[in-house]
Amino acid sequence: MIKITNLRKSYNGIDAVNIGHLELNPGEVIGLVGNNGAGKTTLFRLILDLIRRNEGEILSKGNSITQSEDWKSYTAAYIDEGFLIDYLTPEEFFYFVGKLNQLSKADVDDFLSTYQVFFDGAILNKGKYIRDFSKGNQFKIGIIAALLGNPELLILDEPFANLDPSSQLRLVDMIKLMAMERKMCIIVSSHDINHVSEVSSRILLMEKGSIIKDILGGESAYAEMVDYFKIR
Repeated sequence: MIKITNLRKSYNGIDAVNIGHLELNPGEVIGLVGNNGAGKTTLFRLILDLIRRNEGEILSKGNSITQSEDWKSYTAAYIDEGFLIDYLTPEEFFYFVGKLNQLSKADVDDFLSTYQVFFDGAILNKGKYIRDFSKGNQFKIGIIAALLGNPELLILDEPFANLDPSSQLRLVDMIKLMAMERKMCIIVSSHDINHVSEVSSRILLMEKGSIIKDILGGESAYAEMVDYFKIR
């Protein structure tokens, strides 16, 4: 689905991202792990064409993301609150995103009803603007809005960071199910090596802009990451 070749993004002569070759496939849950400044969010912004690369190429389904906009129809992301319209209520925001995806209000309502457990009664029908919700609930809103377009590629930056434990576990189950049933390619960055090893079929360890390890997810991946970060 995504093919990266000789990708480099630098600031003031220092590489934030420098990746020679990387391929991401449908049905994979990719855990992107690294310390602060490793280049994870910069890589996401490059894949979403939010910033310009210095050199290299990113192909989505074989097409350059800078030469074609077809990828936008099947790609969704939530990186931070900048992806929200915070002066709307959650309902207004969901209907707006639904309209962009040719969904009626009834379609959106049906869709939202399947996420009532994830919302945990804290999102809908509260009469609050998005800006007045906690960071965790804002993230819930962003994640579900991203799913409204039924994407084939989903990018989430630190989705576990502000969620309560119950919501973290529900999100783990949601991600696994979406990858398995819809064959979505899901890329999740996280500092939580426990959750990321549990949810990921594949883990990319990033340091100073480069992918230094590409390993299978699971218990062995968790142990490998613990050993790696202990000496950092």
